[in-house]
Amino acid sequence: MTELAVDPSPVRDGQIKRHGPDGFAGMRKAGRLSAETLDLLVDIVKPGITTLDIDDFVRNQFLKNGAVPATLGYRGYTASSCTSINHVVCHGIPNDKPLRDGDIVNIDVTCIVDGWHGDTSRMFPVGNVRRKAERLVEVTYEAMMRGIDQVRPGNTFGDIGRAIQEYAESQRYAVVRDFCGHGLGQLFHDAPNVLHFDEPGLKTAVLEPGMFFTIEPMLNAGKAGVKVLADGWTAVTRDKSLSAQFEHSVGVTEDGVEIFTKSPAGLDRPPYLPR
Repeated sequence: MTELAVDPSPVRDGQIKRHGPDGFAGMRKAGRLSAETLDLLVDIVKPGITTLDIDDFVRNQFLKNGAVPATLGYRGYTASSCTSINHVVCHGIPNDKPLRDGDIVNIDVTCIVDGWHGDTSRMFPVGNVRRKAERLVEVTYEAMMRGIDQVRPGNTFGDIGRAIQEYAESQRYAVVRDFCGHGLGQLFHDAPNVLHFDEPGLKTAVLEPGMFFTIEPMLNAGKAGVKVLADGWTAVTRDKSLSAQFEHSVGVTEDGVEIFTKSPAGLDRPPYLPR
């Protein structure tokens, strides 16, 4: 792969950036720390723990490993993670309310290591979860992976969204359209927007080696509609139906895809068996 110059002061200029070997190395390091942090949460997310406790753990884990939580202070956000429970679609703010048996919670973390961003999220079942919620989580993970399977040079971003939407809707779930994946690297959010659905007539960019971005579909058990609460962050389903999300940071390679945030312990999706 051709080495590309790294801009010491990257800016969002609307262009999809391409990165060389140094970028891949940086993203592997950041992605691994974020994934390892979610691995450690498997033994921590239980009925009775608060999302504020989870957030404290994430922040301390990042800091002791020489990383910075990307969300802390980002556009005024006050936490080191997002914790989205049940009908919360995304951007749930950690608080002191204990998790209850039967909840499902998405934990979304991003660390910055040597200037590179590792952005990932997983669903965590809390105690004994009903089959309805369990199935939503299973389908959401599979939808993300079907999107990732489309990542290779020559395909388009539209191929990713189409694969996710077709699978989700075949399972009778709705794809949230208000939020999308995004480019990342030395910037937290960069071009392009990565849609998780097919927009008829929309021409999307061709995938090229060195592109970095997230794939992070949100599926609702009811309708796709969401609303943002008065705090300006928390997005919930309009019909109060359950919602689930998974997220990986990926890079386009010469012949396919590299997942930077894959779990080193093999804990990418529930059930997270006892270790």
